[in-house]
Amino acid sequence: MTSSTPITAEDRRRLWHPRGTLCAVCRQPTRGFGWFDPHRSKQPRPSVWFCSMSCQSFWTRLARERFAMVDLTEEERAAITATMKRMALLMDEIGWATPLGELTEAQVRALIEEAVEGFREAMSDIARAQTPEVPF
Repeated sequence: MTSSTPITAEDRRRLWHPRGTLCAVCRQPTRGFGWFDPHRSKQPRPSVWFCSMSCQSFWTRLARERFAMVDLTEEERAAITATMKRMALLMDEIGWATPLGELTEAQVRALIEEAVEGFREAMSDIARAQTPEVPF
C-alpha cells in the first residue's frame, strides 16, 4: 500500500525513537541516544536509552566493568550522599522531631521530589564529570 504523501525525516524518527522513556542514568526524558544488545538475535533485543552522550558513555563504562550490577556503584553511593545533604536542608525546614506519620501530603511529596531530583542531578553531574570532552 503506497501513500501519495512522501515520508519525512520526522516520520522515520517516530518509528524508532522511544517516546516517554527515561534516561537509564539520570532519569531525564531521553533524547535519542541509545544502546541495544548486538549479541542477542531474538527480538526484541534489550535496549537502554539516554538523555545525552555523557550519560550514554557513563552507562557503557559501568556496563563494561560489571555487567550484572547488583550492588551500588561508587558513583551511586556518591549521588546518595549528595542527595542526603539536600534532604537534610528540607528536614531542617520540616523539623527533625516530626514523626513520618505526622507529615502532611505536601511535605511527603516535597521529600520524595527532593530525593528523586537530587539523585538524578547528582548522577548526571557525575556522568558529565567522568566523560571526556567531545572534540567537536
